[in-house]
Amino acid sequence: MPTPPDPHQLRIQDFHYDLPAERIAPEPLPDRAASRLLVSRAGVITDKTFRDLPDELPADSLLIFNDTRVVRARLMAQRPTGGVVELFCLEPVAPHRALEPALQQTAACTWRCLVGNGRRWKSGPVSLEFRFAGQPATLWAERQATEAGGESLIDFRWEPSSLPFAEVLRAAGHLPLPPYLHRTDTAADAVRYQTVYAAHEGAVAAPTAGLHFTPELLAELGRRGIATGQVTLHVGAGTFQPVKAETMADHPMHAEPIIVQASLLRQLLAHRPRPVIAVGTTSLRTLESLYWLGAALVRSPTPPAALQVDQWQPYQPLAAGEAEISAEAALQALLAHLEATGSAALEASTRLLIAPGYRFRLVQGLITNFHQPESTLLLLVSALLGTGWRAVYDHALAHRYRFLSYGDSSLLLPSLIG
Repeated sequence: MPTPPDPHQLRIQDFHYDLPAERIAPEPLPDRAASRLLVSRAGVITDKTFRDLPDELPADSLLIFNDTRVVRARLMAQRPTGGVVELFCLEPVAPHRALEPALQQTAACTWRCLVGNGRRWKSGPVSLEFRFAGQPATLWAERQATEAGGESLIDFRWEPSSLPFAEVLRAAGHLPLPPYLHRTDTAADAVRYQTVYAAHEGAVAAPTAGLHFTPELLAELGRRGIATGQVTLHVGAGTFQPVKAETMADHPMHAEPIIVQASLLRQLLAHRPRPVIAVGTTSLRTLESLYWLGAALVRSPTPPAALQVDQWQPYQPLAAGEAEISAEAALQALLAHLEATGSAALEASTRLLIAPGYRFRLVQGLITNFHQPESTLLLLVSALLGTGWRAVYDHALAHRYRFLSYGDSSLLLPSLIG
């Protein structure tokens, strides 16, 4: 058996392909399910439409969706002299670091933000006038500090002060469309840059594999006996960040919060060993993170204060005499932890990097769009398909598939299952 590659030493330039600008989908299709679907089954590629998905899924599949909802995280404020400053809200800092209470915070809060066009914003507040429930409202923002990497801590306050920050963003903010679209969001994006099953606010990018699903298609899956489940991973802005390091050893993965109900853990346990298909890379990273969170609980009798998965955790060799932990044992450890803490849901964070050399524990297949060259998402696809990822992308380019967030989809099944 060949030695798996060391992800630390992977050169990102080995995951390059030429993506012409005209192949990037600037807008969604009028019909979500009319997108094309490339099916790669054990290396055999066929061309379908997304509406054919129920016919292509392995029998007895369990599809796992990410039910995060994109927040209107881009705020266009004005300096007193009239210049526009863009504030892209990344994550809360004070008085809450947890996302849900931070979005319900009233009167004032502090967030870590990316600042655009901010060179002339030296000091003092910038402001944004908006309307809420037909009445005038104002948001003020002041830069507290700039951190390494160019992110800034921004103090926000607003009137009416009784508004939760979530309502401020809904009324005053813009959807953070991917920067490669080179356009501002529209009323159509407010609908189409969300999945039809989006439920929990917190993402600054859509889990785009799910954008192809319609209520009718979800109902058809149910009629076919295809089981479904939901996890929540709030997609961070790091999903847009290119890999700038020559090797992955020097690329830091961003942390993203995940929330998984105990009922989903029980569903995964009951479903084994039948196939689990992740709808999108964020669902896949969440599922695989569950294994590493559970494995850590098995190995440590005293759980840490905050559950998290490190970027390189999967690639650490087992200690001498240490046995591999099964997926069942990891899931059972998570359920035992929730029972011991009286919690109905697991809350954690993950920096998991899935790259060639990774061995999948919970997932057997993936539904996903076509990703940017030299991206961590393409590394994930390569980890699943091996070198076959190039055949998939060469086929998609040759057959004029649409790429990236509003583009077409693929069903990737590395082995013959179902």
